[in-house]
Amino acid sequence: MEDKRSIAISLNALAVFARDKGDLTASRALIEESLVLWKDLCDRLAVARALSNLASVINSQGNTARAHALYEECLAIFRDVGDRTGIAWALNHQGDMSRDQGDLATARSLYEQSLATFRDLNDKWGIAGSLADMGNLARERGDYSASDTLYRESLTLFQDLGYKRGIARVLESFASSAAEQAQSERALRLAGVAAALRQTIGAPLTPAEQAKIEQSLDQARRGLTTTASRTAWLEGWVMPIEIAINELLRPNSNPNPN
Repeated sequence: MEDKRSIAISLNALAVFARDKGDLTASRALIEESLVLWKDLCDRLAVARALSNLASVINSQGNTARAHALYEECLAIFRDVGDRTGIAWALNHQGDMSRDQGDLATARSLYEQSLATFRDLNDKWGIAGSLADMGNLARERGDYSASDTLYRESLTLFQDLGYKRGIARVLESFASSAAEQAQSERALRLAGVAAALRQTIGAPLTPAEQAKIEQSLDQARRGLTTTASRTAWLEGWVMPIEIAINELLRPNSNPNPN
């Protein structure tokens, strides 16, 4: 029994590692293998968490209908066993799916429910992640003042937690926001800071994430010469992370808020 549990835990860790490296096929196979073991062990909470991880991978593979069904399945289990943290994350992930599908109203409702639960639980990690997601949603609506405020609150929490992957994610969101506002040098500099941080901690973007950020950066590069683009990127690459964060957290740090 204990051997099965240890194996299931190891499989999940390997699945997360494979997912973060962009190997979705391997990640899915590992999660499905762990899910069989959790079901054999009758551990409903672990089953729900595995279903959530599986939904994330399958969504990244493009099967949104299957992913949505899996999120609904894990959400029902989380509610049944009273795991409010699991409920909040499931709502958050469903919000991501709705946003990706262009249903911003549903995404906002799901993010707000998730954030409210995280705040009630004083789950700083969950709060920071939800704030970043809501910032992205505000950015996609063109409300850059609101998105910058949400990003700053998220960045402050990630900094307090020492969660560098989260810091990199918010830096990339700031970079995308700058690119959309024709702040090309700022966008590339922030992207350079984030890329250097990811290399330091060994947390590269997935291929899908890389494609998304490159789309924003291409927009920024079009506003500069090749030399100016490279210079801005390199300035960010060598910039100490503390300086970048302090600049972003300064009031009115956005030179062109809407």
